[in-house]
Amino acid sequence: MSEKAGSSTGKIARSAGAVSGAVMCSRVLGLVREQFFAHMFGAGYAYDAFVVAFRIPNLLRDLFGEGALSAAFVTVFSDYDTNKGTEATWRLASNVLVFLLLLLSVLVLAGMFFAEPIVRLLAPDFAEVSGKAQLTALMTQIMFPFLILVALAAAVMGMLNTKGKFFVPAMSSSFFNLGSIIGGVSLAWLLPMFGQLPIIGMAWGTLLGGLLQLVVQLPELHRTGFRFVPHLDLRDPGLRRILWLMLPATIGLSATQINVFVNTNFAASCMEGSVSWLNYAFRLVQLPIGVFGVAFSIAAMPVLARHAAQKDIVGLRQTFSSSLVMVFSLTIPATVGLILLAGPIIRLIFEHGAFTAKDTAFTAEALICYSCGLFAYSAVKIMVPVFYALNDTKYPVISSFMAVAVNILFITLTIDTLSFRAIALATSCSMVLNFLFLGFVLHRKLAGFALKQLALGTLKIIAASGAMALGLFGIKALLQPLLAGRIPMQLLSVGVLISGAGLLYAAALHFLKLPEFDEITGKVRQRLKR
Repeated sequence: MSEKAGSSTGKIARSAGAVSGAVMCSRVLGLVREQFFAHMFGAGYAYDAFVVAFRIPNLLRDLFGEGALSAAFVTVFSDYDTNKGTEATWRLASNVLVFLLLLLSVLVLAGMFFAEPIVRLLAPDFAEVSGKAQLTALMTQIMFPFLILVALAAAVMGMLNTKGKFFVPAMSSSFFNLGSIIGGVSLAWLLPMFGQLPIIGMAWGTLLGGLLQLVVQLPELHRTGFRFVPHLDLRDPGLRRILWLMLPATIGLSATQINVFVNTNFAASCMEGSVSWLNYAFRLVQLPIGVFGVAFSIAAMPVLARHAAQKDIVGLRQTFSSSLVMVFSLTIPATVGLILLAGPIIRLIFEHGAFTAKDTAFTAEALICYSCGLFAYSAVKIMVPVFYALNDTKYPVISSFMAVAVNILFITLTIDTLSFRAIALATSCSMVLNFLFLGFVLHRKLAGFALKQLALGTLKIIAASGAMALGLFGIKALLQPLLAGRIPMQLLSVGVLISGAGLLYAAALHFLKLPEFDEITGKVRQRLKR
């Protein structure tokens, strides 16, 4: 590895460390939020309705959050910051913010007006349960403005990331969860006094959380020197370039949303509670995806964009290869851990109040199916920014539509046998296909990347994960009586299992000498010494 590439890898590891800590905080708070949902509403009528209602504005969230806008904005913003100076960069930022606000306001108003037909399209089986479709439509109308807030928050995050500010933007989603928990739970207790269902309070809490996610980033943006100057110039070449980069990705994202639509439709047709079980499981698998995949993607994106702006293909190639090995070194053992500990983790986190042992068993089965695609999901988060950096976004689009076809085919063939499990397993299969296709294309576009380094690193990671799994089997057998005991005993046992697994894996990987893992642990040790 060259000195320059090593510097980039270290920078990404350091930035990803800061982002991972913040994302970990956010994901933990997200699990706390889900605990409140599980305790208060369990899995069924009310929570099924909330999940579908939030999913409707959320269909557009990836586009204006961690998806096309974020990647396109960082690519163009980095180019302006590198080559055109501060004044032009901030002027572009103001123009983008105004354009987003106007465009999304129109989308939100249309979404609120057509809420009922959208719900009937997305979850037609809800009409068979009295009041369920109407409740879903009402919460959809309440939560649709969340789209504006999250899009503006994503644009601000892109500006701060380009300026080397990672921690505050990554922490902003923690404030979303705090607003959702404090505001939502408070309103869930108060609204029944006015004849409203408690779940409606959680919908208003979601909107409050979105507002906090935006507002908490603004002081840090002000400190970077940004001053908002309201203006709209549709002929601005920077804005047009962002929209041009977003166009194929938006088409590609429509494929992802077809997947979401299909999955929601199928889940709503399964036994009541299926939407809830799948959502609780996906929330859990989002923890490692966020901490590892999203964190490395956010940290790598400005570095990759800068390599591309400087026409440094060698640096781009080496940075990408090292980032991918880093992601594998964290997500493959996380996959093994989630598969082996799905039941105990879900029982500890969710099995309280209205959430039953049956809900735990079915949610664990969904989690195991989702976990199979964890490594691929996180790796794709690293791969897609490389295509943006190269100004070539057609391949992620093609890959997305291939994934849709595989997803629909798999569910259609297995839904009668596997029920809701087919949906989670299909998601994993389509993600693995996505990863393999994008990896093949990137290998050709980058004139080969360090395939030997990648293969050797992955073999070491699999070997270390295997050693961890064997140790985990033994420890789990010893602690089995405690895992079925009271909450303090469950907490202690799960803590011992996760800590033991982590130590076993780290020791095995250190023995096998994986440079990228040593880079990560080195950054952690530096932070602990401060």
